[in-house]
Amino acid sequence: MSSSLATTHNPDILTCLANLSADEVFTPPKLAAAMLDMLPQDLFRRADTTFLDPVCKSGVFLREIARRLNDGLRDQMPDEQKRVDHILTKQVFGLATSELTAAISRRSVYCSKKADGKYSIATKFTTFEGNIRLPRTKHRWNQNGRCEDCGASNQREYGRGEAFEAYAYPFIHGIDPRELFNVRFDVIVGNPPYQLSDGGFGRSASPIYQEFVTQAKMLEPRFLTMVIPSRWFGGGKGLDDFRAEMLSDDRIRSITDFEDATEVFPGVSVAGGICYFLWDRDYHGSCEMINVQGGLRTSTTRQLDEFSTFIRESRAIPIIRKIVAKNERMMREQVSSYKPFGLRTYVQPQKSGDIKLYWQKGIGPYKRSEITAGIEMIDQWKVISSRSGHEHAGNPGKDGTRRVLARTDVLPPGTVCTETYLVIGNYDTEEEARNLLSYMRTRFFRFLMSLFMYSHGITKDTFAFIPILNMKKQWTDADLANRYGLTAEEVEFIKSKIQAWE
Repeated sequence: MSSSLATTHNPDILTCLANLSADEVFTPPKLAAAMLDMLPQDLFRRADTTFLDPVCKSGVFLREIARRLNDGLRDQMPDEQKRVDHILTKQVFGLATSELTAAISRRSVYCSKKADGKYSIATKFTTFEGNIRLPRTKHRWNQNGRCEDCGASNQREYGRGEAFEAYAYPFIHGIDPRELFNVRFDVIVGNPPYQLSDGGFGRSASPIYQEFVTQAKMLEPRFLTMVIPSRWFGGGKGLDDFRAEMLSDDRIRSITDFEDATEVFPGVSVAGGICYFLWDRDYHGSCEMINVQGGLRTSTTRQLDEFSTFIRESRAIPIIRKIVAKNERMMREQVSSYKPFGLRTYVQPQKSGDIKLYWQKGIGPYKRSEITAGIEMIDQWKVISSRSGHEHAGNPGKDGTRRVLARTDVLPPGTVCTETYLVIGNYDTEEEARNLLSYMRTRFFRFLMSLFMYSHGITKDTFAFIPILNMKKQWTDADLANRYGLTAEEVEFIKSKIQAWE
């Protein structure tokens, strides 16, 4: 706000808040401003534009929207108090995620935890909630113990009674904000919760942010912008349908992607990075894909579904096109699935056996008769890689480079491995296996892998655009650059992303 109202409002306090958890992260004011900058700025000069944050945690979006409206409407509404009352009662609305975030958001927007309180900068509210509300909602548990609305499956944790937070977020649990506020919204903006515990092994959790994006689109605002984990680029647990829908949606004007989430949320590690997008209801066309790393922004304009697997790094697109143009088979066809020999991670060597088992702590005997899968590979030379990548949570190092592969090895005939590893290729000769291992350690190979590592895990899909080559030959980066016609700039780009193999 400005003039006298500014003295009651500290615009920097939201930079000091500690996050609720790694899954409910407060949005830094700088990020909120960048997201709102994507919108047509004449929206903030109109007295009839309506804004909704359906997942208020700190109120930062609504506060920044109110500030911009206050500036934009100054000439139309010279009286400051009337202008502020109009903005806060007619244009700015929010649904909170919990009692705590509701109070924080009201304090941020109204300068008082009660909208009708003595110190509130709004004078027209008659309830303490104002336009930032938290309707009480519940999970709808089915007979399998799963919520029909959000998919949460940990009923013991989220069904504890009225005295506890249920994390049944109103926006995806039956509350239609258009009916609640009697308003149709021009803009929806927010930073939704990222996941919910699903009651699985260890700290297993299922993504939930996609539910908020889907619900927001159903309200058909003119514009939608949200900040969410970039893991949806690769699909996976609960995200395959969402990815397919997003990549085919030509109303997405832009996606800004941060491979390292700490560039957006300092001190917060989000596997696979963070992105925010702008969806425009009335737009149909290509998407501007913006990649940010170390403050450097690069972009291309392209169809998101150009390839069967999404490629996040814009500068990699010309390289992929050259590879695809060769019309070669890709490594995804030959890499094994999980449990290549049917053996779980915890399986250990036996006291005796006629073959060898390669596991996390070494090699030991095992009985061939107990192998249930991959039997045809047992007596071949095999190249393996651990299913976990080298980088923590799939994020690059501080210098922006990756090693990508962690543990790799060549297994001789008569050796199998647990599901800790994938079999990348199997051959009749040691020479071919050694040449594959050499190929895997090229920057070219690991760069192509890195394009699809949105967490620390490695799957068959990680090898989607790596060509299957003749392993009678040992391949070098120079050979590969020549084979695929890479320019000097493209070779340098790969070097800037991938560490040399030590």
